[in-house]
Amino acid sequence: MELTTVWFLLIAVLWTGYFVLEGFDFGVGILLPVLGRDEADRRTVLASIGPVWDGNEVWLLVAGGATFAAFPEWYATLFSGFYVPLFLILVALILRGVAIEYRNKSDSTRGWDRAMFFGSLLPAFLWGVAFANIVRGVPLDADHEYTGSLLTLLNPYALLGGLATLVLFVLHGALFLALRTTGDLRARAVSLAGKAGLAALAVGGAFLVITQLTAGRPATWVSAALAAAGIAGALAATRRGRDGRAFAANAVAIVAVTVTLFGNLWPDVMPALDPAHSLTVENASSSPYTLTVMTWVAVVFTPLVLAYQGWTYWVFRRRLTGSGT
Repeated sequence: MELTTVWFLLIAVLWTGYFVLEGFDFGVGILLPVLGRDEADRRTVLASIGPVWDGNEVWLLVAGGATFAAFPEWYATLFSGFYVPLFLILVALILRGVAIEYRNKSDSTRGWDRAMFFGSLLPAFLWGVAFANIVRGVPLDADHEYTGSLLTLLNPYALLGGLATLVLFVLHGALFLALRTTGDLRARAVSLAGKAGLAALAVGGAFLVITQLTAGRPATWVSAALAAAGIAGALAATRRGRDGRAFAANAVAIVAVTVTLFGNLWPDVMPALDPAHSLTVENASSSPYTLTVMTWVAVVFTPLVLAYQGWTYWVFRRRLTGSGT
């Protein structure tokens, strides 16, 4: 297997890890004003992601860095053409991080809670918009420069993709809270997960069907079907009180959605509306020497990062009570 293909797969894995782990962070942040009826509840909701949220964001940093090093043409075209939505995502992530760290140091928490809500809502929606446009294709010229506008990115298909990731992450957050909390807060999270699951099946199913009919491949029909089965399995497990299985099933659904998108993308990394101008794993990649060095670095350090993050989740695996402990 060529190193360009290897790094395309590694970047897909990094985005998959980011969506699975940061996805429930986004969902928890969005659900903060919905499930947090009083200050004790809100503290518990935030405590559920307190030890892990910053580690989950590392996946995004590594995915961006890997894209810059392995496919610089892809990175340049993506970050210039998608500048506004990516800038909004960056601002939202900064606001969310500040809100988590400084909420308990302020006399008034209302402003920080709003920052947490919108700092989670915007990325959850805009990541879907961005990836829907990447799979659909964007206007590029012969020099691989983006020639569209912001309105070009806000097409109906991309907006549907944004809604799909939004409801999927809300479901993921509700299932995570059901897994990590007890009592009335858990009961409300379970109830909301049932409603969010039905919405995810409807909106996400519509998005994946349109994706498969317009840009799909035979193999990715399997992953699209697995995504639907994962959400349905999460709903079934939730009704039986199997919180861990429900969360795992929805994680499988997120993995399957990401596999569907990247599977339909390859060998392109940034399809153009004119196929002759598309960026591929070949014409967007770095030199073989750069890819070789990066591969050895990844082989050495990736297991260490995974082991550390796995240890963190193991240490903070206990359910939280209403006091946030």
